[in-house]
Amino acid sequence: MSSSLTAKARVLQGALLTAACGLLAQPVAAQEGISIDFGSGESGSYARLLLLFAAIALAPAVLAVVTSFARIAIVLFFMRAGLGSNDIPPTVVIIGLAIFLTIFAMAPQMEQAYSKAIAPYLAGELELDGASSIFVEELRGYMSAHTRPADLAVFEEFRPERAADKAVPMGTLVPAFIISELRAAFLIGFIIYLPFLVIDLVVGSTLASVGLVSLPAPAIALPFKVLLFVMVDGWALLTQSLLATIL
Repeated sequence: MSSSLTAKARVLQGALLTAACGLLAQPVAAQEGISIDFGSGESGSYARLLLLFAAIALAPAVLAVVTSFARIAIVLFFMRAGLGSNDIPPTVVIIGLAIFLTIFAMAPQMEQAYSKAIAPYLAGELELDGASSIFVEELRGYMSAHTRPADLAVFEEFRPERAADKAVPMGTLVPAFIISELRAAFLIGFIIYLPFLVIDLVVGSTLASVGLVSLPAPAIALPFKVLLFVMVDGWALLTQSLLATIL
């Protein structure tokens, strides 16, 4: 019995050795693995791929500054700073609320851009260049309506003089729109911060007058701030004020 098992083991070893030698003896071309083709092999295809990855990485930042997202997010962060709570509401909640408020505020522009540019492009009625131009024009109209002439003049001062019948270049309009949005956000944030500052002053002076200086005034003032914010229906008031400044 043992001799038969030994013979079978030798036969199996020989078969495995023969298969291994056969694989090693195959031509190199037959052993080529799976390859991924990123283009036709031209050098320009790799550059286009790199530009695509760069555009995908920068898209969130660009969308944040060419829409009303920056204004809404900054105001919401001012509100949280005024309350004195570093983690309530959480950052992810503030960003999510800012995204959906931005979508709601810019719904008319988004619908126009989709019907005039995106839908015809997907249907094959427009080329990419034409759809991009229409989309940029829709975005230009929104940014022009929310850009202060004084902020636009700051950037046009460093550019060649533009003819009156020519549109403002996007390279000039976008930074002017951004600083206009930042100015509006800081003004709204200042107005929001004032009531909370008054509560801090009242609580701090009260604790000092009764000799409880060792107690942390921000921790004592936090419940009163939350109570004030809830009593005046702060979320609805804040949202209404934000949308009124955008729409």
